[in-house]
Amino acid sequence: MTVASSKLRPTVYVDTTQPHAAAALRAAGWRRPRASRQAASGRTRRHRWALFRVRLASATRVMAPLTVAAVMLAAVGACSSKRVLVPPRIDLSGYNRLGLVGFTIENAEGDALNRLATDRFMTNVLEGQQGIEILELGEADALLAEIGETQLGPRAAQRIGDEYGVPAVFMGHLTVSDVKPRGRLAGISVPHVEATVSVDLTVRLLSTESGGTTWSKRGHAEEVVGQVGLSGGNVYFSAEHPEEAYGRLVDALVYEVTRDLRPAWVKQ
Repeated sequence: MTVASSKLRPTVYVDTTQPHAAAALRAAGWRRPRASRQAASGRTRRHRWALFRVRLASATRVMAPLTVAAVMLAAVGACSSKRVLVPPRIDLSGYNRLGLVGFTIENAEGDALNRLATDRFMTNVLEGQQGIEILELGEADALLAEIGETQLGPRAAQRIGDEYGVPAVFMGHLTVSDVKPRGRLAGISVPHVEATVSVDLTVRLLSTESGGTTWSKRGHAEEVVGQVGLSGGNVYFSAEHPEEAYGRLVDALVYEVTRDLRPAWVKQ
């Protein structure tokens, strides 16, 4: 069947044999033109397509509810996935009480960076775990002198267990590398120059009974830090306000190494 086109009334072809489309058009008040009804009545049952012309604006009005319904169904499908809080991969509640040795640092001087990293690590672990307490054991050099050891390792862990009665102890080590100053270094007495610093942080949890490592994690970060100087070729960290100078770098490192010790949101 040939349908005349019109500039004022664009031609839209609708399959009225489809129940939803026909019902929507009837609900909108549209009726098949007489000529179309007469032509359709003379067709055999094998002719399944009924074509007629409707105003384009009216067709849009009729089909809009169907479009909205499709969008709503898609939104419901998207919302069917939910986020669930899963517990930490490593559960420390069985230890009840753990020791923490102040983190050591390599290729750098000053204690601002490693002290801040030790504090942030403890805070993250306590926030991520329930029913534990952490005993701060102080700086590594002083602790080793106290327990009669020369380096942190299995023997030192066992000695810490004997002296402080903790079943396990955290030990961390920072390695600084690839320091790129962004200005003239004024010396270590007034460290104020910014530099891009690359740092690795490795943390281990050692059993104080056997001295064996029960968990270990490494993190890496590279950030621009402030208030640094040089001392014998090494970077010198001694900021008056460490959190402002090194906070972003330390946060990135601690976030990586405590990933196993914190709960996390996952999609299901």
